[in-house]
Amino acid sequence: MQTNDIRRLAESLCRGELALDEFVARLATPPTLDLGEAQLDLDRRRRCGFPEVVFGEGKTAESLVKIVDALAADGSGVLATRIADTQATVLKEAFPEAQYNALGRTFRMPASRAGGAAHAAGACGHVAIVTAGTSDRPVAEEARETALWMGVRVTLVQDVGVAGPHRLPARLHEMAGADAVVVIAGMEGALPSVVGGYVDCPVIAVPTSVGYGANLGGFTALLGMLNSCAANVTVVNIDAGFKGAYVAGLIARNAARLKNPSPADWPPS
Repeated sequence: MQTNDIRRLAESLCRGELALDEFVARLATPPTLDLGEAQLDLDRRRRCGFPEVVFGEGKTAESLVKIVDALAADGSGVLATRIADTQATVLKEAFPEAQYNALGRTFRMPASRAGGAAHAAGACGHVAIVTAGTSDRPVAEEARETALWMGVRVTLVQDVGVAGPHRLPARLHEMAGADAVVVIAGMEGALPSVVGGYVDCPVIAVPTSVGYGANLGGFTALLGMLNSCAANVTVVNIDAGFKGAYVAGLIARNAARLKNPSPADWPPS
């Protein structure tokens, strides 16, 4: 840990924002924990604001248990994505207090298991998650679980795609005041552009692999979103609900800090 990092921790301790035990634990914790098959980045929360997220595909259930247990022991809230039912069965036995979202294939556990503090005090801003169709719901659930893990207030607006254009205006009031909107759509991927024309915040477009042959597994939606004429639309990868919500969550958290600065956030570094 560098001198500036130690200084910031000491200042937080003096202001009463950090408990003595947590101060000592952070000084004593190595930045990387060797779990054999995994090298766990325990310093990511300090650098990036949130701890490492676990990608479940290709990992054994036993490896996932070791990783989740190590993150929890570090005081971190845990989020694992792309978790299959077979993996979830083993994880739930080891961590019965955690939540498994079968549709979104996510496994989420709050920081309180290890007595650690939440990522931030209270909710950090507001993110709206919008789907074009019901078939986009699995990606939306991954996004929703990610935003909840980040401590963000979430509004979910479902099935308002351009095939029924009257549906979106009727739901716009639910997005009012959102710091960012995540729009999830397959087929031709037109919905983010339409939403972008209605809202005054960043729109994170997530193309999905939903669609017929010429959809090309989501490439048609991806290219359509990349060519959006709405100036506030940016795009993440196909089916990347996690990435879309993570970016939106960071925007929401920083917006919340500007609206309600704490002594730790001001003056800006």
